[in-house]
Amino acid sequence: MPPDRKRIEITFQTLLDSVHLAEEISRCVAASLGFSDDDRHRISLAVREGMANAVYYGNQQRPEKLIQLIFEVDAERFIVHILDQGGGFSLADVPDPLAQENLLKTSGRGIFLMKAFMDTLEVMRSSAGGAELVMAKRLPPCANDPSSNGR
Repeated sequence: MPPDRKRIEITFQTLLDSVHLAEEISRCVAASLGFSDDDRHRISLAVREGMANAVYYGNQQRPEKLIQLIFEVDAERFIVHILDQGGGFSLADVPDPLAQENLLKTSGRGIFLMKAFMDTLEVMRSSAGGAELVMAKRLPPCANDPSSNGR
């Protein structure tokens, strides 16, 4: 890992409480990086949706399976990784929730929100075989200013 990159890793059980906890932790980390209230809210909701997908779809609510939440900060971005132990999926297979035929369906909305709230969203196969969501948000200008001490 490059010296200018910071990293936090947290392992969660596949529980609904883990979704709420991950949301709160992400809000605190985003606050420490100088994100505005609106961006903290967007980031924490994106993490909430990603964790909920990992609990319900990835690990299929099996508490013996684990979810990794990783926060990384480099010189320009706040990067969030969510890794589950499920079967994985492709973004191309997720129906567009705004398409007329999908308006009443419940699937795809979380992915839509993550894409809307973060600057980038990718889904890859993790080294363990499950899905790895990677979301990133550009750091606010004050986070890149050494004279601001990270605020």
